Amino acid sequence: MKDFLSRYKVLPNKATIFTLLSLLIIGGYSAFAQEEAGPTAADAMFTVNNTWMLVASFLVFIMHLGFATVESGLTRAKNTTNILFKNVSVVSIGLLTYALVGFNLMYPGDFSIGQYFGFAGFGIASPEGAAGLIDYADGNYTYWTDFIFQAMFAATAATIVSGAVAERIKLSSFLVFTTIFVAIVYTIAGSWKWGGGWLDQMGFYDFAGSTLVHSVGGWGALIGAIILGPRLGKYTSSGLKPIPGHSLPLATIGMFMLWLGWYGFNGGSVLSADPGPVSLVFVTTTLAAAAGVIGAMIVSWIVFKKPDLSMILNGALAGLVGITAGADVMTPLTSVIIGLIAGVIVVFSVIIIDKYIRVDDPVGAISVHLVCGIWGTLAVGIFSTNPDHNFITQLIGVVAYGVFTVICALILFLLIKVIMGLRVSEEEEMAGLDLGEHGMEAYPDFQQISESGGSTMNYPASEG
Repeated sequence: MKDFLSRYKVLPNKATIFTLLSLLIIGGYSAFAQEEAGPTAADAMFTVNNTWMLVASFLVFIMHLGFATVESGLTRAKNTTNILFKNVSVVSIGLLTYALVGFNLMYPGDFSIGQYFGFAGFGIASPEGAAGLIDYADGNYTYWTDFIFQAMFAATAATIVSGAVAERIKLSSFLVFTTIFVAIVYTIAGSWKWGGGWLDQMGFYDFAGSTLVHSVGGWGALIGAIILGPRLGKYTSSGLKPIPGHSLPLATIGMFMLWLGWYGFNGGSVLSADPGPVSLVFVTTTLAAAAGVIGAMIVSWIVFKKPDLSMILNGALAGLVGITAGADVMTPLTSVIIGLIAGVIVVFSVIIIDKYIRVDDPVGAISVHLVCGIWGTLAVGIFSTNPDHNFITQLIGVVAYGVFTVICALILFLLIKVIMGLRVSEEEEMAGLDLGEHGMEAYPDFQQISESGGSTMNYPASEG
């Protein structure tokens, strides 16, 4: 090489050699980079979106801790183990049944009976390669992320039922109901909107499930509470006897856990990490919950003459349920209005259902999830910023889900009552389900002297 360069009098110095080597290295790297291209902007957004959806999934999962603590706190200490057992079981049953049949009932792709029923087969299996990854949902999340996010929602509907039937239902009977309700009833109902069914084609709108999750669970709770009947000593010849919960601190912790989880519940329902919609949903969700507290505080203080903690806890949840149907199509002002009205509604609903209709709901689940779920769904037709949303379509959806869920829940509870029995014996109920069903106590070193205390919710004496 040196002889060749000498012949043409091109003897390079050190600088020339360095320059030549640099050009060779840069050229080789450029060729390699073209062959092995790095992550694109689309790849980066896919990762961000998918990560947010997974974060939202575990926030929804945390809500089950909130349900467990709210329910156990608002009921008596002697039933705490039973309630915690049910809440752990519901999550597990919901996840497994959703993997077996639920996901493919809710998202069948092609419907086999009009736009009312479809089934894509048993089990879950991600499409191979990019079809199950970046190509699965317009680059927002993978097939597996879609499943786990939706599976977390599925168990929530049955958890709502748990609170309304607490302190007197047989554990085995409740678990059978939960299995069928989550696996079949909730998923078929969900397919009508989220699976592209007939209500979706009609234009019905339910962003994150005021009706699909909360009202469906609430209808099941109402039917279960009616068929079971009230707890012993709830309604006497002298009138209604309040049965306070054993731990308002537990109930308060549970409310805050649910509020936290709702950011995943609503925020994840954007189905991407798009900053605009996600941040708007966070704001509307927060303001509605806060307004729900204020609405419940004002009304309960006027009615009961004293501020009632249990009512403002349900007021927060009422605001959250109310905004869930339209969190992405509301302004901050309308979210406050929706939450405030939900907080007012929940107080009157608890009084009417408990005192006048005489349906015993220990935690107010029917009022929070069913009544405020209906309100939130109808509110979309009143306040939505999308002109395509209208009140009549929303009303049709509410009625359709109500009729379907009531019929299914009624059949399930009556069949279980005939075949297995539905309610524990009077002796078990008096002693507590912890001992009767589980043979253990949640507080073995604590002896409860009196059941007085707890909620200050006492109806005026003149009303009986």
